[in-house]
Amino acid sequence: MRFFWLVISLVAMALMTSIVLRAQDYPPDMSRGKAVYERHCVSCHGAGGWGDGPSAVLLRIPPANFHRFSSFLKSDEELLRTIEHGVVYSPMHAWRGQLTDGEMQDVVAYIRLLSQQSR
Repeated sequence: MRFFWLVISLVAMALMTSIVLRAQDYPPDMSRGKAVYERHCVSCHGAGGWGDGPSAVLLRIPPANFHRFSSFLKSDEELLRTIEHGVVYSPMHAWRGQLTDGEMQDVVAYIRLLSQQSR
């Protein structure tokens, strides 16, 4: 009887793991993230992630500077949530529906790379 419950619990764990891994079947990729960032983010956040893109001067609320300590402290989940849902009362709009889950995760990986570079 113990063997039966052991098998059932192992099967349940395998199913739960496969459900969790379906969100993205591959690890985030910085080169894919760079392409998405350059297509959608660079106009506000700038090529280096300093918040100095060409559209930044037109915004009442400045875009995030990924080199600031406050940005560095944000978890990947917080950055993903910001990309996915946007920021209320700011020009940062939601990208859900325009970017896939994988593209958003790739952008976070690229933002992490940008935040480590200096001018």
